[in-house]
Amino acid sequence: MGFFIVKRLLGGVVLLLAVSLVAFTMLYIGGGDIARRLLGENATAEVVAQKAAELGLDRPFVLQYVDWLGGAVTGDLGRSWFTSQSVFVDVSNRLPVTLSIVIGAVLLAAIVSITLGVLAALRGGWLDGVVQVISVIGFSIPNFLIALGLVVVFAINLGWFKATGYVPIGTSFEGWIASVTLPIIALSLATIATVTQQVRGSVIDAMSRDYVRTLQTRGLGTGIVVFQHVLRNAGGPALAVLAVQFIGLLGGAIVIEQVFALPGIGQLTVQATTLGDVPVVMGVVITTAIIVVLVNLAIDLAQAALNPKVRLS
Repeated sequence: MGFFIVKRLLGGVVLLLAVSLVAFTMLYIGGGDIARRLLGENATAEVVAQKAAELGLDRPFVLQYVDWLGGAVTGDLGRSWFTSQSVFVDVSNRLPVTLSIVIGAVLLAAIVSITLGVLAALRGGWLDGVVQVISVIGFSIPNFLIALGLVVVFAINLGWFKATGYVPIGTSFEGWIASVTLPIIALSLATIATVTQQVRGSVIDAMSRDYVRTLQTRGLGTGIVVFQHVLRNAGGPALAVLAVQFIGLLGGAIVIEQVFALPGIGQLTVQATTLGDVPVVMGVVITTAIIVVLVNLAIDLAQAALNPKVRLS
């Protein structure tokens, strides 16, 4: 298991280096004249050149990337070119907002998907048909339309939840729940639809295996067979789909944060990209990549625990 973890960690480091290099290259190519943008059109060429030298933009690309990478390794992601705010502090302050809705959406999707998928696989009939229809609808409707519908119905008309804004959990737990419930629901529906189909298919496949029929002939109840044996074997594919969905939810959070005016890294990404604030964009990119690597590692470990053959692959 130790070699398994080390191999995954080394792969994660390589991925982080590749992501950072690609992102930095794209920002370098498409950045334009940042110094001119910072100082305005009326600034003289001499002042613009001085500002570019101050930001290090007059140096070769390789030196700029190496300097950034050296700082990132030590936790120094630089400062925003437009606000002079520490990128590390800015990302750290906004990350809990995004993780609140993304992790909440994953947990909600896991609970609902497992329940619906198992019921659809075991009961079949009209219940399976209803689950299939719900899955198709949930997968087809864009999450921003779902978000707007939830705001109109539950925030504006009924007044049950906040329409916009975010309350930190440390300030008020009730306020936090009220501010993240609708975003979590809006973000999770497409994931629920996808994972439900995966769980349903995996359970149907597992129930047709010989070992399940053997267990049933020995007198074990359906509940024991499903929860102690079938879900263990069907859990691997479902976990893999959840990992992919988690990565997708990080991107989907950008739209949801805009709809609900949540001060997360999605909103920060939009602002920084619009301005061309390279240090902030790179800070968000590398933070997101680290989260993806850690999530994939956690999923790999969970799959290895469910199926020892994974450790040998």
